[in-house]
Parts: sequence; C-alpha cells; structure tokens
Amino acid sequence: ASQGEKADNTYYDSQILQYEPAHHGSINTVTHLSPDLCVSGGSDQVVVVYDWKQGQVCQSFQGHNREVTKVLCYPGSTWIFSASRDKTVLMWDLNQGDEPIQEFCGHELVVNGIAISPDGRKLCTGSRDNWMCLWDIESAKCEHRHNISRNLVTHVCWVPASFSVVQTSEDKTIRVWDSRTWQVTNTFPAKQYIQTHCDVSPNGHYLVSSSNGFGGQGCEATLWDLRQPGCKVVEYRGHLQTTACCIFLPAFPGGSGQIATSSHDSSVKIWDQNTAVCLGTLSLDGAGPLVSLAPNDSTSLLCASFNAGLQHIQVDHGSLQAQGSGAGSGGAGSLDMRVVARF
Repeated sequence: ASQGEKADNTYYDSQILQYEPAHHGSINTVTHLSPDLCVSGGSDQVVVVYDWKQGQVCQSFQGHNREVTKVLCYPGSTWIFSASRDKTVLMWDLNQGDEPIQEFCGHELVVNGIAISPDGRKLCTGSRDNWMCLWDIESAKCEHRHNISRNLVTHVCWVPASFSVVQTSEDKTIRVWDSRTWQVTNTFPAKQYIQTHCDVSPNGHYLVSSSNGFGGQGCEATLWDLRQPGCKVVEYRGHLQTTACCIFLPAFPGGSGQIATSSHDSSVKIWDQNTAVCLGTLSLDGAGPLVSLAPNDSTSLLCASFNAGLQHIQVDHGSLQAQGSGAGSGGAGSLDMRVVARF
C-alpha cells in the first residue's frame, strides 16, 4: 500500500504546473490585484506582482529592508500597500514605476495590519507596538493614533460600506473601532489563545477570526455576528496547529456560504459557514506553515507557504452539488481540492 501511495503522489506531483518562483524564501502574504494578477510579499523583502494564469512575474517592488508581512490592494485600482518588519508601510502604483509613491512612517515595531477605507481615502495600520493609526492616503499624514496596552495587533480589516475597523490581537481579543472618532466601540470576549487573523463578510454582517494553538487545542476559527458584537455563531475545529488565516469564500451558484482556513499544520480546509462541517481538506506535506489565502472566485484559491512558494488550488464543487441538500454529511470528502500550479 505504501508503494502505491508513493506512486500516486509522484503522479499527482507531475500534474502540477511548475512556474517561475515569485520569491526566494518564505511567503507571508498574498492577495489579488485583478482576476489575473496577484501580489505577494515575504522574507526576501520584495513585493511581487505575478500573472498567476501565465506563470510569470510582471513587476517587483524593492523598498523594504526587512521582510514583508502584509500586502493589500484597493479594489478597482492599481494601488498596492505593503507592511513590513521595518516598521513602515509603502504604497506602490503598478502604473507608476518601481519606486514607492507614498511612505507611512511612525510605528515603532513590525506592522502586521493594514486596511483601506471603502472610499480609498484613509489607511488604517496596526502594529505590535500597541498603536492603531489612521492615515490620510494622499498626504501620508497620520490623522489619529491610539495606544492600548498589550494590544499587539495581528491583523486589521475594514468593514465594507461602514466606518468600522476590526482588528485582532495577541492579547486574545477582537476590537471594533469607529474611524470617525478613532475610539474602540466594542471589545469581544477574550478567547483562550492569540487571535491571528480576521476577515469580514462582503455584506458586513459577519466576522471570522482564527486562533493560534498546538496539538489541536485553540487552533480553531470562530464566526461572529457583527450586528451583535461579541456574539459567537459557530467554531470551525479540525486543524492541529495554529490557524494562521481565515477568509470568506466567494459564493458559488446555489451553494451556501463557505469559510477557508490555512494552518501551520500545512493544510487548507473549507467549511460550511453555517454548520461548521468541514467540506474538504488539502494537505500540502512539506510546504510548512500556510499563512495566507487569496480567493479569486469560487473555484480557485491562492495559498502562500513558508517552504513551497505560492500554490494555486483548484476547488471542485461537483461532488458537493451532486449531494444536494445533504452535502454537509459528506464530511471532509465532499469537496475536491487539488494544487494545479506552483510558483
């Protein structure tokens, strides 16, 4: 049986397209700029724009002198923002050369969270220095700063079509900020472990956050109702190590909402948002911690890894749809996920 498994893995690996690597070293973050282009950053200190359908680098930006922790794009534009361990956030424009067009300086430690207001005028940043800052993008001036003891920020999200900003922290709590007053309006009940990441649903009603942990303890993602702050809806349990990323997936026709998570245990899982049933698991053995996910549509997902570059994961809903209303009962086998390209 073991020989058969090895043969299968060799065949499987031969089916994966191997493209030009986007980075040298670990990749910390990936997001989409357009349907064809993704943006990533990692330990090589470079921000890379990559055509993941053609398998080639389009542009690389070199301005940070420490590793890149987060990248973010403003929808419908060519703006790219990158945060780094060098304590800065740089703004780039794909159409304006390879130099940063704006620099946001003021944090004293690594910047782990960046978010853009829906109107594209304000930038929110959060750092391990306990500061949450609000910047005017055009002038790069810091308009508001707020320090909360032990609020070591791990991620920041702007709630769509609102003035609210959500952030996770190493102090195990989630905070909601009002961008008009730059005050905390809600603090969720502290979880048992550090909150590593968060994402907000497109309608702004729900928040999903993820936790660190070990041995299966504390490695969950949690769905919260933002209309009732602090109201926990369901938990997604199944990862064996820190759950590093959690995102809402684009809806597929006739399907229920889905959540995707990636973990230090080298696996990606997709969950039914409402029932918390695990619909599919993809294990990327040897890829190391998987710390960032970027969905393109309901059938494709990009995943950043420490050891194996960026992975293009294809999601097949066919078997799930075939089960109809009983889809959830299929458990981990009811949704097919496979890597089709690596770069």
